[in-house]
Amino acid sequence: MDMKKRITLELRNRSPAEIVELVVDNSRSADGEVEGLTDEFTQLEFLSVVNVGLSSLAKLPSLPKLRKLELSDNNLSGSLDSLAQKCPNLTYLNLSGNKIKELSTLEALQNLKSLQSLDLFNCEITSLEDYRESVFELLPQVTYLDGFDQEDNEAPDSEADDEDEDGEDRAGPTGDNGEEDDEEEDEDGSEGREDDYEDEDDYAEEEEEQQGAPGQKRKRDVDDEGEEDDDDEDN
Repeated sequence: MDMKKRITLELRNRSPAEIVELVVDNSRSADGEVEGLTDEFTQLEFLSVVNVGLSSLAKLPSLPKLRKLELSDNNLSGSLDSLAQKCPNLTYLNLSGNKIKELSTLEALQNLKSLQSLDLFNCEITSLEDYRESVFELLPQVTYLDGFDQEDNEAPDSEADDEDEDGEDRAGPTGDNGEEDDEEEDEDGSEGREDDYEDEDDYAEEEEEQQGAPGQKRKRDVDDEGEEDDDDEDN
């Protein structure tokens, strides 16, 4: 499938201005140029164009919000000047598996002031003597080259960190505590009901005693009334 048709499918009846991420990996570029992308993709932040046969970026449109660009496994050997002009806010650029041979080709990336991570895996340039030192010197804004900084510390995997955090939020002891709380509430509730039953039994016994007493009292009252009636008759 050619790149232009693939992009149309990826839009899914949305306007280009609504698209934040776009992946067109393994589609085909007929003439080695970017096809189907326009200046209308104003909100695009992530673009993946892996293995599409690109040999030039000359037709890349202006993407002012683009921060991450995947261009691995293409045929790029130069023409990186347009990146600084069209994508000035790039922080991550993957050029691995391309035909970049010379250090001078990377000079165009000096104008990408926000560039933090650059990947050049499987490019011929990596076989140059002092390759890493030279790239870090040429591009001082870059923190990670091929996944490692100048001290050979690996770049953090932000996506994995996000998943871990989400997992902790979802799974967590909160649910266990909730169950324990429910159990405690059930136990408390059961004890409370038992106490209620005991109180009811005590109340019933007291009520029976009270009912007995008035009965005797009423009997005494009747007797008294009878005696009073006898007295009245005598009078």
